[in-house]
Amino acid sequence: MNSFLRIPLNATPEQVERLRALQTGFSKVCNAIAPVVQQTRVWNRVALHHLTYRPLREQFPEMGSQMVCNAIYSVSRTGRLVFQHPASPFNLSRLGDKPLPLLQFADTCPVYFDRHTLSVKAGQLSMFTLDGRMRFELALRLEDEASFHEKKLREIVLSRRADGIYELSFLLGDEPEGKDARPDMPAHDGEIPEYIMVRETV
Repeated sequence: MNSFLRIPLNATPEQVERLRALQTGFSKVCNAIAPVVQQTRVWNRVALHHLTYRPLREQFPEMGSQMVCNAIYSVSRTGRLVFQHPASPFNLSRLGDKPLPLLQFADTCPVYFDRHTLSVKAGQLSMFTLDGRMRFELALRLEDEASFHEKKLREIVLSRRADGIYELSFLLGDEPEGKDARPDMPAHDGEIPEYIMVRETV
């Protein structure tokens, strides 16, 4: 059974700027991937990785290999939501033979992490940014700390709340961790997130 854990980050103004720069950089990588999805009608994570990884690494060297992989995952996840979710107005069955619309990611889009780009150890969180690792002290409740040790970390998302505070969301699961332990389909009602703009082709 999966469980969610949300942790607000007690960030200094300088740290907030670094997080904002990372968020903006991540959205740029996502927006570089989106036209490929539109042109090829491919959003399967593995296939999209093969199509985009090398040119993205050349175009965005500051993001590092793993964050590029996380951006590919983010676009793949969004593609599944927009083009496959039964409640989406852009479901393939509704589009028919019309060209796919273009997905555009705002610079407020969430940033996806994984065990290579973010770690939690002994109450300290270490996360990747564009200019080196950033560390935070985490005041975890005993039951939350136990969850980190007992459950598999399936998804880590950094997002900015309406009040400007950054928070991390952790999806923890009991299932054994496979090659790709992230969920196959977003647990969502089909509504397009506010940070995604879907531009229809005329």
